[in-house]
Amino acid sequence: MSVETLKGQIPAYAKDIKLNLSSLASDETLTPQQHWGTFLASALATGNADVIAAIEAEASQHLSAEALEASKAAAAIMAMNNIYYRFVHIAKNKEYQTLPAKLRMNIIGKPGVDKVDFELWSLAVSAINGCGMCIDAHEAELRKAGMTSSDIQAAVRIAATVNAVAAVIAGENAMAPSVAQAA
Repeated sequence: MSVETLKGQIPAYAKDIKLNLSSLASDETLTPQQHWGTFLASALATGNADVIAAIEAEASQHLSAEALEASKAAAAIMAMNNIYYRFVHIAKNKEYQTLPAKLRMNIIGKPGVDKVDFELWSLAVSAINGCGMCIDAHEAELRKAGMTSSDIQAAVRIAATVNAVAAVIAGENAMAPSVAQAA
């Protein structure tokens, strides 16, 4: 599987998604490691098996074994952190903001790749998962490290598009049995 395979699964009504996927796959705003790590972390955040398989196949051609693992680790740790910190942020009782999380997050300190890349992947996953507190924290770290608004936006554009691809493919797969029954 590949990004081309995914594009072939996107129906005509989602042409904009297909075009965005195509242009983002070849976008050169980010380094190749940042680019493909963002694609993979975003795919994992969607949980869509087709999208994960296709993007992992493509990303593995561009990422070292360490970068592949770190991208997966970003998706994993943000799956936990986004839920916890979204709760802390949204809860009316602000006492939770004063309590220690008591959740292991060692990977954030030692991700095995450049910290900026890991932060970028974490931001992309946080955007998909809708955690404003995490988005702000990762964006601030990226800005401190010298990343531009265009760099950060590129990662979020990838996340948004990969999420849309996953939604379209999941919807099509869910409708397939009812379409077959109608025929």
